[in-house]
Amino acid sequence: MTGPTVATANLLTDNPELYEAQFPDPDHLAAGFVADLVTRFAAPTDSEPTAAGVARVASGRTGAAGPAGVGWRLLDAGCGTGRDAGHLAGRGWTVTGIDTSARMLAHARARHPGVDFVQADLRSFALPGRFDVVSCLDSALLYCHTNADLVAFLERCHTQLAPGGLLVTESRNGAFFLGNTELLDGVRTRTVLWRGTPYTSHTLLWIDHAEQLLRRRRTWTWPECADPLVQTSAWRLLFPMELRHLLETTGFEVLALFDHPGPRTDPPWRADAALGTDLRGDRLHLVARRRADRTRPDPPPDLP
Repeated sequence: MTGPTVATANLLTDNPELYEAQFPDPDHLAAGFVADLVTRFAAPTDSEPTAAGVARVASGRTGAAGPAGVGWRLLDAGCGTGRDAGHLAGRGWTVTGIDTSARMLAHARARHPGVDFVQADLRSFALPGRFDVVSCLDSALLYCHTNADLVAFLERCHTQLAPGGLLVTESRNGAFFLGNTELLDGVRTRTVLWRGTPYTSHTLLWIDHAEQLLRRRRTWTWPECADPLVQTSAWRLLFPMELRHLLETTGFEVLALFDHPGPRTDPPWRADAALGTDLRGDRLHLVARRRADRTRPDPPPDLP
């Protein structure tokens, strides 16, 4: 049996099927999360007559199954295996997915031919046309490590969104780590079976305070692996008020910022869920609307 591909610093992105085995989503919670939030928060854009847009949102038809083109125009930024993009395309959305991983994109194209997949960087993508929604899930946003990286991504989103379009993100919550060591208290071990072979990962997380990063060292072993495979990566730790500021200065209005529920929380997302806003949980979920320009809104008047 052929072993896994080891081409980059991430075994999971090198082997998309292993990624989906490690992070299964059989009920398409992540795609449903995006569709439900669009239904809840969308306003008509310049892509359709106002009355038609209002009727679509009011009727709940957003994201419903139907002929191709009846749904929203979605850009899935950091699309990975294409699982979410493909599911929403099957529900009538017009979907484009971008990712930097050639192997992820090859997997996605083979399994989801109804989606346009493009190799592009979050900080510099430039695509034809406008989108009604940009989604960025599974902490992909946090691979933008510096303030300049984050601003570049948000500015690209603003440029690619139609007026009134929505940005939906799901990521780790930096505020969770204020006084909380739950995920930092030792190595976590997990084994997943892929193609009949057990793959075991030993994961250690720690905080790089100077760079404001959550760093990870993951050690992989499997029966045919002569030596353990050690790989490192990192995510930016973003705090809720910091994220609000970045959005406001790049032309967005924050509509919702909540820690639960979501596709990776317990209990998981459901369409009629109330949004938890104490922001103490491990996940941070965002819905923001593109303003017509990038001018920051006027501050409130000083209190007497």
